[in-house]
This record gives sequence, C-alpha cells and structure tokens, in this order.
Amino acid sequence: MERAETVLELSIAMPGRSLPSGSSYGARKELDINQPASGAEDDDDDDFNGSHRPKKLRLTKEQSLLLEDSFRQNHTLNPKQKEMLALDLGLKPRQVEVWFQNRRARTKLKQTEMECEYLRRCFGSLSEENLRLQREVEQLRALRVAPPTVISPQTKKPMLASALTMCPRCERVSSSRGGTAR
Repeated sequence: MERAETVLELSIAMPGRSLPSGSSYGARKELDINQPASGAEDDDDDDFNGSHRPKKLRLTKEQSLLLEDSFRQNHTLNPKQKEMLALDLGLKPRQVEVWFQNRRARTKLKQTEMECEYLRRCFGSLSEENLRLQREVEQLRALRVAPPTVISPQTKKPMLASALTMCPRCERVSSSRGGTAR
C-alpha cells in the first residue's frame, strides 16, 4: 500500500508586514501533520505559541498528606521552612511555595462560598419575615379605618383609641393598662 504525501502550505498575513518580493506567500514551511513538531522554531512563531509549560506536577499521597499537615500548622512558610519541606518531599522550594499559594486560594474560595450560602439563607428568612410583617401592617391599617368604640370593663367608660392595641391573631383589643375588651 502506497502512502500519498501531502504538503500543507500555511500562510498568515500580518498587518503592517509586507510580503517578500517575488513570492506570493512568503516563506514556506513543510509540515507533516503525522509527525510531532520539531524543537527548532522561528522567532516569529514565539509570538503565536507563547512559552511552553512543563507537565503539571502530580504529588504522591504521602507528599499530599505531608503538605496538608504542614498547611494545618502554618498557612505560610518562611524560606527556611520551605527549604526543609522541599527537601523532605523531594520537590523544589518553588513547587512547595506554589502549592501553599494555591492551597490558600482554595481555602479562601471555600470560606467565601460558605459565607455566601449563609448570607443567602439569612436573606431568605429575612425576606419571609418582611413579608409576614408587611401583611400584619396591612391588617392593622385595615383596622384603623374604622376604630371600634370600646368601653373599659373596669371603669365602664369609653377608652381613648391611642391607648388601645389590637392583636391581629386573636382580634382582641387591649389597653396599655392591661385590661382587655372585645
């Protein structure tokens, strides 16, 4: 079975740059999409690729446990502690430093989420209480439209409306002196 080779031509026009004379596409670079990219790259390619990051550090369970224990004792490390911990773990001091920074950020995020949930619950209960109080105020206003004439059971005289309060639940009128009437 014969393999057909295909040459892929790629050109990128960049504003402010002119094409070389005699060439309609500029420099050509032959790429085989089935092969990994070569290590040698042009200076212009750095603008598009950026810097390559090393693989993400994967910690063993023992390393994670030791880091977590250290974090429980101190949320930040001084340079000497960082060096000692890095030696114990077989890591670079910078890796330990970054782990601690990330752990502090995760802790702060979790704390913020918990505070947000607490405030959300408080808001819900306060909203319910506010609605209940608004309904109660509406009931009281409805009762003030035509204030009842009440005769005091003790003195058998009419009582002043300002001295009366009405309980919306039991619909009883009471005076501030403690007597009740219906």
